[in-house]
Amino acid sequence: AALLPPPGGPGDAAGQALPVESRPFASYGSALHIALPQAPRAGQLLTLLIDYEAGEGPGVCWLSPEQTAGKQKPYMYTQGQAVLNRSFFPCFDTPSVKFTYSATVKVPEGFTAVMSATSWEKQKDNTFVFKMSQPIPSYLIALVVGDIVSADVGPRSRVWAEPCLIEAAKKEYDGVIEEFLVVGEKLFGPYVWGRYDILFMPPSFPFGGMENPCLTFVTPCLLAGDRSLVDVIIHEISHSWFGNLVTNATWGEFWLNEGFTMYAQRRISTEVYGLPYTCLEAATGRALLRQHMDATGEDHPLNKLRVVIEPGLCVNPDDTYNETPYEKGYCFVSYLAHLVGNQSKFDAFLQAYVNRFKFQSITADDTLEFFLEYFPELKEKGVDSIPGFEFDRWLNTPGWPPYLPDLSPGQQLMRPAEELAELWAADSLNMEAIEAMDIMGWRTYQLVYFLDQVLQKSPLPEGNVKRLSKMYPKISKAQNAELRLRWCQIVLKNNLEAEYSKVKDFLHSQGKQKYTLPLYRAMWGGSEATRALAMETFSATAPQLHVNVQNYVKKILGLAE
Repeated sequence: AALLPPPGGPGDAAGQALPVESRPFASYGSALHIALPQAPRAGQLLTLLIDYEAGEGPGVCWLSPEQTAGKQKPYMYTQGQAVLNRSFFPCFDTPSVKFTYSATVKVPEGFTAVMSATSWEKQKDNTFVFKMSQPIPSYLIALVVGDIVSADVGPRSRVWAEPCLIEAAKKEYDGVIEEFLVVGEKLFGPYVWGRYDILFMPPSFPFGGMENPCLTFVTPCLLAGDRSLVDVIIHEISHSWFGNLVTNATWGEFWLNEGFTMYAQRRISTEVYGLPYTCLEAATGRALLRQHMDATGEDHPLNKLRVVIEPGLCVNPDDTYNETPYEKGYCFVSYLAHLVGNQSKFDAFLQAYVNRFKFQSITADDTLEFFLEYFPELKEKGVDSIPGFEFDRWLNTPGWPPYLPDLSPGQQLMRPAEELAELWAADSLNMEAIEAMDIMGWRTYQLVYFLDQVLQKSPLPEGNVKRLSKMYPKISKAQNAELRLRWCQIVLKNNLEAEYSKVKDFLHSQGKQKYTLPLYRAMWGGSEATRALAMETFSATAPQLHVNVQNYVKKILGLAE
């Protein structure tokens, strides 16, 4: 490392060499200590030059050609959230610090580099120059290098993908993104990031989406061919205000990013698709929260909105990832809206909140204090300490949310799905009643809700699932990942050995964490045959999984060191 002279001042242009040492920090990174020649003054600007080499750590993912969609050329991407960018470049790797950045990236011929930056310029020698002009936390810096091309899908949006996927990506998203952005701006205030582009990642990408500013990374599972999974895009767009603009200062209060984003996503969805559909989607989210809390036990410490991540305990924030900050966080934001009692007043509050804290990192106390200041009449009423619904209880007591928003407008879509699941769970099937229900016109989330109901009732009486599979190829042969996940779970829960190959195929086709882990848990919790299937599938697919996902699966299968 070297200390460079202040711009325009005297001094050696090469700078003054500084002693550096690496000290232990946590199981997921070490601390870089740099000794300065003298103690700096508060507010003094220092220019440090750090010469480093990176690439081995978990933040940088190197894919072989067979892990890509095109299978011809290698690919690399970075994933910063939560604390992985420290293995990509030296930084203050905490969401409490925000900064602008620039980067110059030279790549081999035949490759393109893209980053989460407000400007992107290609220079000679296959060198790309990026600038991010807005301050962001370290976890939002992201780089991809691969054989990728782009296509415009809106006035400020393009899709990026491998050449073999670009047509599908353009078709799926042409014209829809701008509609979501416009609604988002109407609700939450100006979109400050300039462009909103989407990059379709290789199948091994472990997440549904990652809201890197200006350039959201998404799973190729979203290319369903019928625009049915765009709610993931609405979620990532919502992060443009909640998460990227107003950021949780610590990962222990991740719900400030995700609970508000779920609320914002469902506000946009309500404006675009209407209340019944949005309530149905929210009901599937609630079912995921129920499954998670049943699996961990309600009083598990992770089932609080404020999670204690003690620096001394070496809790990797990535290991705390679960449904709670998303869906319980959504319930808390919905409870705040319920206290206000008027949607347009609460929308105005959200816009004021974004405006007040934009480009800052904040705590839940900041949020709740601002809420009570904004609504003095609620503060006077003492809404922060209503017995059973105390803000403190919301934050610090694990378990099921004390308040659940009313999802009854979704009943018109849910009730038929519930009735059909009842029919299929009966000891003797009433085929006449089953055939009278036409599911051809159902939207994806209605089918998802139906399958969730079937899964809850499983194992079904002998032979029922086999008949269900035959009757609804739209479900049992679906290409849509959300449907495939649930069908695979039903196959496993009902020991439908004839279709175990579908579980294997699905796990071979993609490596998304939210699809992969539940299926391994189901296989490991099942019979000898499903345990063998788990081992066989994992040994074949391990190399194509993200290292975090590999480790989580090893834990499930008892292979962890």
